[in-house]
Amino acid sequence: MKIRYMLLHAYGMGGTIRTVVNQANAMAEAGHDVEIVSVVRRRDEPQFAIDPRVRLSALVDQRDGVVPDSLARKVWRRARGKIVPYGEFAAEYFTERVEGAVIDYVSSLTDGVLVTTRPALNLISARRTPASVIRVAQEHMNLASYHEAVREQIARHYGRFDTIAVLTETSREEYTTLLPGTPVVRIPNAVHMDDREHSRQQNPVVIAVGRLVPQKGFDMLITAFETVAREHPGWKLRIFGTGPLKERLQERIDEAGLGERVRLMGRSNRIHDELARASVYALSSRIEGLPMAMIEAMGHALPIVAFDCPTGPADVLTPGKDGVLVPPRDTDALAAALGEVIADRDLRVRMGAAAAETAFSYTPRVVMPLWEQLFASLEHGRANGSRAAG
Repeated sequence: MKIRYMLLHAYGMGGTIRTVVNQANAMAEAGHDVEIVSVVRRRDEPQFAIDPRVRLSALVDQRDGVVPDSLARKVWRRARGKIVPYGEFAAEYFTERVEGAVIDYVSSLTDGVLVTTRPALNLISARRTPASVIRVAQEHMNLASYHEAVREQIARHYGRFDTIAVLTETSREEYTTLLPGTPVVRIPNAVHMDDREHSRQQNPVVIAVGRLVPQKGFDMLITAFETVAREHPGWKLRIFGTGPLKERLQERIDEAGLGERVRLMGRSNRIHDELARASVYALSSRIEGLPMAMIEAMGHALPIVAFDCPTGPADVLTPGKDGVLVPPRDTDALAAALGEVIADRDLRVRMGAAAAETAFSYTPRVVMPLWEQLFASLEHGRANGSRAAG
């Protein structure tokens, strides 16, 4: 089977890129003809290991910088219209040149499966990919997190897909309600768990991992940890990741007088070692799709303390069994839950063991066959004249 995955920037970092690369690698391992198409290229080499059997191509090379659109492209925009709506998280990438390159590429396809991986690409595919191609839209965020203009376009055009693949049951219900009659399937992202060392609950460290951006809510986590730091003097918070809020978060740490108690650790090439050395994982996100870093932490037998944000944590955790959920953005409740788990090592050990069991259902050996089954059912349905087997 010919399977093409389209990513905005396959050479970059991020959870969507990593999980799509994992999918492509698994499909190539299963014997399929697989290609990853990167809309833009801003680095010489990809940041994640790509199986040599997977072809990698790019539509617009931006390693020398973003080239301004020509007058011709501006005329094209007026003549044909812009598809990517205002409010799409990556809308700034889609200049006339970039959007035109994506439209030209998808319009040229005649067969196989095309998997697009964010609303901008999904909307272009829905409107421009020929019906002879099996079209699959992947959604990595929950519907409510999108700008109203994006949701309007989703409601208008996603019904053309052979299927929409989402990460959680909550998202499946949302899309099914919005698009009655359109097949929607839940397939979570896969997390490799082989040879993961489990936490021994010996180090007084709370760990958090993610981009330093508003979505991840590290400002709220730092506020919550002020209380924790007073009540549990030996405990520390370590936040791993990079991003535009680094200076602002550091200022917040300094203002709180937390000094060495809270540190921004930057990016680590040994994050799994860091997770194994920690004792609690904190998730303070305002919104999530499926919290991959949290699931990876569960694979290291770490108990989770998380905001019950839309969506993800509640779709993964069983409160009281493998973690604790508190109301979204309630920093007092987050501090209290962290304090409860920190104060009880036996509780951490029990929850950590349960978390490791939960994480197993997100391993490639469980998840990747779901993708193969989906593609096979879509191909079979197409051969028999039906739309999809969602």
